Amino acid sequence: MSLQKRIFLYGALFISAIMVLAGWLFYVTISGAIEEQVGQRALDIAVTSAERPDIIKGFSASDPAAEIQPIAEKIRAQTGAEYVVVGNTESIRYSHPVVGRLGQKMVGDDNEKALRDGVAYISEATGSLGPALRGKAPIFDQNGSIIGVISVGFLKTDMAGTFHAYLDSISSIVLAAAVIGAFGSMLLARSIKKTLFGLEPAEIANLYNERNAVIESVREGIIMVNKSGEITMANASAHDMLALPEDMSLLGIPIEDILPNTMLPQVLETGESQFDRPMTIRGKKTIVNRIPISFDDEIVGAVSSFRLQSDIEGLRSELSQVTQYAEALRAQTHEHQNFLYTISGLIQLNSLEEAMQLIHHETEEQQSLVQFVTQRLQDPFLGGLVIGLFNRARELKVKLLLDEESNMKQLPPHLEKSLFVSILGNLIVNAFEAVEHLPENERIVRLLLVDNGSEILMEVEDSGPGLDPELMPLLFKERVSTKQGGDRGYGMVKVYESVRDLHGEIAIETGDLGGSLFIISIKSEELA
Repeated sequence: MSLQKRIFLYGALFISAIMVLAGWLFYVTISGAIEEQVGQRALDIAVTSAERPDIIKGFSASDPAAEIQPIAEKIRAQTGAEYVVVGNTESIRYSHPVVGRLGQKMVGDDNEKALRDGVAYISEATGSLGPALRGKAPIFDQNGSIIGVISVGFLKTDMAGTFHAYLDSISSIVLAAAVIGAFGSMLLARSIKKTLFGLEPAEIANLYNERNAVIESVREGIIMVNKSGEITMANASAHDMLALPEDMSLLGIPIEDILPNTMLPQVLETGESQFDRPMTIRGKKTIVNRIPISFDDEIVGAVSSFRLQSDIEGLRSELSQVTQYAEALRAQTHEHQNFLYTISGLIQLNSLEEAMQLIHHETEEQQSLVQFVTQRLQDPFLGGLVIGLFNRARELKVKLLLDEESNMKQLPPHLEKSLFVSILGNLIVNAFEAVEHLPENERIVRLLLVDNGSEILMEVEDSGPGLDPELMPLLFKERVSTKQGGDRGYGMVKVYESVRDLHGEIAIETGDLGGSLFIISIKSEELA
């Protein structure tokens, strides 16, 4: 049975059962109240009638029945009682609705307390007219002696009719409430079904298990909080990065108690997402993303995912190296293709001498470049990268100058070479882009690499327009770019981080070429 049907059925049955029980209790309460009220009414009539002088006087008449019967009938007619019976101390009737029963003994055997003890009371007994509630009161003469008893009765069959009238009303109310309850259950079932996106409990359980499996499978730490800032979920990776035991429950703990420097409360307040934000967690550098969770245009929580910066930097470094090598190879391949096309054309034109001259010139130029670079930069890692950049500069029609003072035998083994590739590659590529809009004869980029034994000095200068002074303070802190496109601004941040990881320093000046001059100094000696 579907969830909607179950909610409707159980809700309707539950409400119907409650209403039937409430109706029965109400009926019992009303019945008891009516009986108590009728009994009290009979007793009040009996006590009042027993004190009437004409009834007391009737007992001393020669024919008491003749005197008392009219009075009793008048009382019965005025009060609506079923009967008003007056008897003497022997319970012989002096009045009765049925005249033929006058002079006979009263039925019910419940006169003893009134005749013997002289008390008034309510009695339930079966008289000559049937079961009834009766008010009994003793009759006293002027001397205070008991001379008789008066019994005022209301038949229970008459009260049953009143009960049935109430029962009909109660049944109608119960039935109407059951119908309304069934209709309400139907609306509730539909509302719950809609809230659950039409999913059945088994489907929800499967989704919950799948969600937990997915969250636990990712390597990023994930923490969710509600709108009060209390943790509602944290995966195993989050426990690892927070250096917490996996069996430690974080549910219900304020996020600021776990991460005092968290920005999740700000996300809950503003509703603005935060992407790729640096953050130090328990001494570990991480990159954090924070996203608000909204429902019906209301922020109900937030989720934060974070990963160690070293993991991201490793991937980025590898990608940067691959990109630099691929770009260098592409440039070299493109340049050689153009060269081969030229030779092919000269051969087809039978210009063999020009073809030979071109080959010798290209070979000499390439050998001269390789020889110059290998002499100045004996480290094959940097030498290969610089030659690739020279080929890229030739393709872009940019004049790349390797400063004659450049001299670097070997990169110190304790310095990570991938960081040098990242620094040099990003700075040179940015320099190429800075001069690409200039006339071809003005596109100049200068490179200096020097190892003086105590430090490694790197300079990259271009003939571009330089940097806006307003951007200088933000250049290494935020994703800032002067070029068009949305996915920009990573290069300089990466350069700064790589220099920092190498325990170096970076400065920006205006160079002799008129553009930007980046100066980087890195200690070549291993730090203790």
